[in-house]
Amino acid sequence: MIDWTMLALLALAAFGSGIVNALAGGGAFLTFPTLLAAGIPAIDANASSTVALCPGQFVSAFASREILNDAKAPWRRDLVRLSIISLIGGTLGAVLLLVTPSAAFSRLVPWLLLFATVVFAFGMRFTPKDGARWFGPLTIQAVQFVIAIYGGYFGGGIGILMLAALVFYGMRDIRAMNGLKVWLAALMNTTASVIFAFSGRVHWLETLTMMAAAMVGGFVGARLGRVIPPAYVRRFVIAVGCGLTVYFFIKPA
Repeated sequence: MIDWTMLALLALAAFGSGIVNALAGGGAFLTFPTLLAAGIPAIDANASSTVALCPGQFVSAFASREILNDAKAPWRRDLVRLSIISLIGGTLGAVLLLVTPSAAFSRLVPWLLLFATVVFAFGMRFTPKDGARWFGPLTIQAVQFVIAIYGGYFGGGIGILMLAALVFYGMRDIRAMNGLKVWLAALMNTTASVIFAFSGRVHWLETLTMMAAAMVGGFVGARLGRVIPPAYVRRFVIAVGCGLTVYFFIKPA
């Protein structure tokens, strides 16, 4: 029997997640715990969340296409390399998740949430002086590879991880950084989603419901990004991350 109330809650969480991903990143903080609350096992919930949010990220990237198509942007020369690295890293992270025992991943959940929340909250504070570049092209590619693996494995906080790395790379235009972040996140989640789709771990009724809502949220978020200060969204995501981290640490096994 279909639980329509739970499907409605999942759709609401996915809509909010699409908006949050487009504005600041961290949308998995909303969808992953909601799937757990629906009674879906941790690895299945993570896989379903990744598949559900992936199309919405492409919608956000499409809404920001004028930024990605800026041929004069200095980071354009690195776009292809970073895109390929994101695809490969996302694949490795997804495979790593599927070979992780369910009980072990369940024990990792609060620690992953804690790590993602801390990075999200403080990752942008330790940045080089304006105009400085701490990372060269090879270093940023190596960092993006590690982020992509983490993104394929869990995904919470990858947005702020990429934004922080891009700041260290010398980027300062927040609109360009956000557009690049959304595109790379969509790529790393694409390969992960394909792997998860054939793994038998995806709960399709819940996932398709969330996918539709996340796509709408992704488009709305990309448009709202032009009028809503990202700081307000980041505060909301941090509050959600803190609450969920505490909950999963005290939650009985």
